[in-house]
Parts: sequence; C-alpha cells; structure tokens
Amino acid sequence: MSNAKENPLLDVAFEVPFDRIRAEHIVPAVEHHLSAARSAVEEIKAGPSPGTYESTLEALEKATEPLEWTLSVAGHLESVATYPELRAAWNAVQEPVSVFRAGIPLDADLWRAIKEYAATDEAGGLAGARARHLEKVVDEFRRQGADLDDAGKRRLEKIEVAMAKLTTRFSENVLDSTNDFELLITDEAKLAGLPERVKDAARENASGKGVEGWRFTLQAPSYVPLMTYLDDSSIREQVYRAFSTRATEGDRDNRPLVADILKLRREKAALLGYEQFGDLVLEDRMAKKADVSISFVEDLRRKTLPFFERENREIEEFRLKRVGPEAPPMQPWDLAYWAEKQRLALYDLDPEELRPYFEFERCLEGAFEIAARLFGVRAEPRPDMPTWDPDVRAYALLDHDDSLLGAFYVDPFPRESKRGGAWMNSLITGTAGPRGCTPHLGLFCGNFNPPAGGRPALLDHGELKTLFHEFGHLLHHLVSKVEVRSLAGANVAWDFVEMPSQIMEGWTWEREPLDAFARHYETGSPLPEDLLGRMVRARDFRAANAMMRQLGFAAMDLGLHVDYDPEKDGDAVAWSRAILDRYSPVPLPEYHSMVSGFQHLFSDPVGYAAGYYSYKWAEVLAADAFGKFLEQGLLDPETGRAFRERVLARGDSAEPMELFVDFMGREPRPEALLERSGLV
Repeated sequence: MSNAKENPLLDVAFEVPFDRIRAEHIVPAVEHHLSAARSAVEEIKAGPSPGTYESTLEALEKATEPLEWTLSVAGHLESVATYPELRAAWNAVQEPVSVFRAGIPLDADLWRAIKEYAATDEAGGLAGARARHLEKVVDEFRRQGADLDDAGKRRLEKIEVAMAKLTTRFSENVLDSTNDFELLITDEAKLAGLPERVKDAARENASGKGVEGWRFTLQAPSYVPLMTYLDDSSIREQVYRAFSTRATEGDRDNRPLVADILKLRREKAALLGYEQFGDLVLEDRMAKKADVSISFVEDLRRKTLPFFERENREIEEFRLKRVGPEAPPMQPWDLAYWAEKQRLALYDLDPEELRPYFEFERCLEGAFEIAARLFGVRAEPRPDMPTWDPDVRAYALLDHDDSLLGAFYVDPFPRESKRGGAWMNSLITGTAGPRGCTPHLGLFCGNFNPPAGGRPALLDHGELKTLFHEFGHLLHHLVSKVEVRSLAGANVAWDFVEMPSQIMEGWTWEREPLDAFARHYETGSPLPEDLLGRMVRARDFRAANAMMRQLGFAAMDLGLHVDYDPEKDGDAVAWSRAILDRYSPVPLPEYHSMVSGFQHLFSDPVGYAAGYYSYKWAEVLAADAFGKFLEQGLLDPETGRAFRERVLARGDSAEPMELFVDFMGREPRPEALLERSGLV
C-alpha cells in the first residue's frame, strides 16, 4: 500500500513533488525501496531455469528502478538545496545502498541465473540493444567480482561501502569550505579594476548578509571576475590561496580522504585482477586501456607544447613592458589578470562588452530555438511543476508531432546550499517500446552570474558555452529512444558522453545561430558585426594554455590512478602538484592543493577517476563532427535530424565508434581539435 501522502518518495512520480520532500522522508523511502528491490532479486533467482530475457535481465532492470529514482531525487536535493538534516539523512542511506549495489554482481545464485540464460538459444538469437544489454551485464558482473571467492566478495563489499562514505564526505567538505570563506571590503578604492556589475553583485551579496561593503566568495561568479579584473595583486593572492587550499583544514581536510580513496581504488583493482584502477575503469570505454589514454594525453601535450611556450613568452614580454623589466616573477594569481590585459591590447576585446548581448533568459530561449530548428523539438514552460527553489524553472520537451519526449528543470544561479560548477542529471530515463518511448525527466544546473544592480542575469561567453554544453547533455538524455533503460540517454562510455555536449558549444560562435538570441538587453539590437569579429578572432587566444590546463588535470588523474605508489611517491597532494607544474605556465606555490577540491575525481566512487582525459577525447570527436554542420549548414535540419537519430537517440545501444561512423561516414580525424584551436 502506498503512503505517498505521508512520504512523497514512496511512489515514483514523473512530476516530482519537490515542494513536499523533506529530510525525514529519505531514510524510510530508501528502506522501503531496498526491501522491494531485494524481493525482486529473490524472485529472479527463484524463477524457472533457464529463464528468459524478461525474467532475468529485464526483471533486474525493473527491480532497482524505484530505488534509483528515490536516490536520484534525494541526491539531487542534497547537491542543490542541502541543510543539516537532509545531509544527515543522505549520509545515513549510503551504507545500506552501497551494500545492496555491491551485492548484486556478488550474488552467486543471481550470477548463475544470468549465465544459464546467456547459454540459451534465445540469448544467442538476441539482436540490437538486447544483445548489447546481455553482453554488458555479463561483462559488468565479471568486472565487479562475480567470480571472486567468498572472502574476496566480502572484502569488495566493504570497499564499496567505505568509498561511498568517503566520497560523500569529500564533496561535503568542498561545499562547506567554499562557503566558509568570505572577503569583505569596505574601502571602494581597493576595488579598482572591477567592472561595475561585479561591484554591484558584491554589494548586494554583502547586503544579503546584513553587512556594509562589498562581499566576495569562492563561488565562480564572484571568484572569476575578481581574479580577472582586480588591480590589487595582494587581494588576488589572498583569494587564490583560499581557493587552491579549499578542504585542507581541520575536520574538513580532504587530503587524508584522497589518500584513503586512492588506496581503496587500488585494492579494488587488484582484487578484481587488474594491475591498476585505470585499466579496470577504462575497459568499458572507448580507450579500453590506461596506456591508450596516457598516450593520447601525451601526444596532445607534445603537439601543444611549442604553442604553449610561445604564449607564455608573449604574455611575460607584454607584462614586463607594462610594469618594467625589474618586475618580480609572474605568479598564478597574476595570470588571468594579465591575460585579460593582453587580450584587450591584441584584439580590443573586453569580454564585459559581450555581456549585455547574452542575457540569460534570451540565451536559454536561444538554445531552445536552435534545438527546435536542428532536431525538431520544442520546449514549453511548465510553471505547474513543483521545484526546489524559486529560481528554478520547469519545461516540457515536445517532439515535432507534439508528443511528449520528456520534461526538465533549469537551476541557473549559485546558492550557499548548492554545490559549485555546472552539470546535467537524469531523474527518469524512459524506454522505447511498441507504443513509442516513455518520457524522460532531467535537469541541468549552473552557477551563472545572477541578476544584480537592477540588471538581468548577463552571461559572459564562457558561461554561454557552459549553458549550451549542459543543454547538449540534456538533449542526449531527452531524445533517447532505446528499449533498455540502462543503455538509454547519456548512459554511454564516459569518453563519448562529452561529445554531444561539446558539439553544442559550436553554435555559440557563429553569426546565424547567435542572431536567434544575442540581443542587447536594453536596446534589443543584435550583436554588432565588429564585436562578433573581435570575439571570433580572439577565440584562439591562449588556446595552448587552455589545452595544457585540461591535459594537466588529465595527466594528474591518470598518474594518480595508474602510476602513483604512496610508499614510493609519498604525499598524493605534493605528487599531483608536481604533475600539474609541468602543465602550468608559472610554478605553483607549495600550498597549492587543488586535488583536495577536485570533485570530478573524488566526489563519487568512480566519477571521472582515470577518465578526466574524456573531455579532450570527446572534444576531438566534437570538433570533427561539427565540421559536418559547417559544411552542410549550421542550422540544416537534415544534418540535425541525422545527428539526433544516429547519435543522440541511440544512447549506448551500439559501440560509440559505430555511432560516430554512422553519422560521419568515417572514423574521426585526430587533427580536428588542434586545427580548431589554431594549434597547427
């Protein structure tokens, strides 16, 4: 019997009752769904032998669906609207959920049932997504310990529980330490260099805290412009130090957690028969082996290095001409500041000139319009759908025939209860069947500059790209038409998942799509040709530094999950900093502890661990594939339809390379990314 009136997490709902969900609902709902999932697994094991596709693989998919929905909703709320009771409830369910999830591939009777079905004539005759589903389930069971002895299985369960707890705590520490910092300035003379809209936002931030002056935080809309524009180097250094040492003090020190997580990942890999965690993770991705991804990163580094060195000579020469040859060495907190000065001198382009043309609401509508013209979909507001914050808005996504593809939420602005960054998340993944596809539910979050000083929310071009990037992930989820839920939407190899999102960024650089939304928020005039030209000419400005920054993160990640040995290499933070130093234009300070706040790697038992290279891998695919739109027409509906049907709609129902070749007619050209970045 449902008690949804008392507990809104007991029944899966497409229109999630976010306005009624409270911390006290999480533990009993998870316990309820865990019990039901265990019973469903027992039914699979007790069924006829051998079973059918419906009684084994499909039944296993359905067994966990209500639990996964509840965890997605609760986990989402903990990341965007957390408070102490909610955090405590979320932490309380980590262990039982981890034990259950880890126990599925370790259940000998369930594994027997799957192997028996895999040996049947029916299984041998499967095709398409069902055949791939069987192959992936069998591989995943083996890779997650199904063939271990009892002692090995018990140890693996303990590892999974420990990693779930440690990575959850890591994420909480980053959020808390980010919120701990504030810089209150009461002398306006110290704000020299800051644009007016940044000062307005800082004054409103202070007012919201009941204090006089200008308040700055480590959230991106505050941190980035301060590091870019503020003339006072000593203040930039103070804020840089606070940011690069997040989660390194007291009870919120993530450095011991990093060491413990790496140790557990190494032990897990060894237990499962892999030399290192990287090979365990990458076996199911396009790269397949860690040495392939390492070679990929090193090849890009080698080809980028001459351009990187030239850029760094040029910015240093530029700085010394301004401040004199006796100036002290460039420091990390000086880089963004002097790069902005150099950009202005070279291209007469101040990114602040672009903001009035990128009003958030117009940009969001522009992304919708481009998706409509390319993919035949239409976004319509759904003000009746409950949300978790007044700034959040909900939409339905309709197909060209007005059928419902799904719905989604957009959460655009920062809050202290919300983690930093930008991301897409799926809440419900629909499946295709004889009567069509059941609707999907998803969302994307950002931390864009909020309205301030009487102005609407105005984005810079980087934020505009982020908006389109996350909307690309969302489209990948919402237009999926795959009959197997675990293979649908963005449930693809992590070195392919960034390709649809990165390809969407391409439309933020071109006149035709920009004309759909880039209008001055006061006058309504389009983006001037001269300003667009300067923006495009500056596109490759310090492209080698941008490339090396991402390659540095990838190299550090792969190093930690392939080469790092704590007994030989010592402290993981110092060791990782030494890797980042090879990719940094200036030496990093000894206190630099970026890895302690690197949520991509340590806020999830797997996450982007051994997979951060995926951003560049997928960017190669995206740069190449976007060339087809440039050739056929940026808003050509035929090319858009082909991309939707051959890539977006197919999820993980086929190998990623097969999908790419199906769209492009050939395998990718590795040079495409370097060409697009002007690094040839």
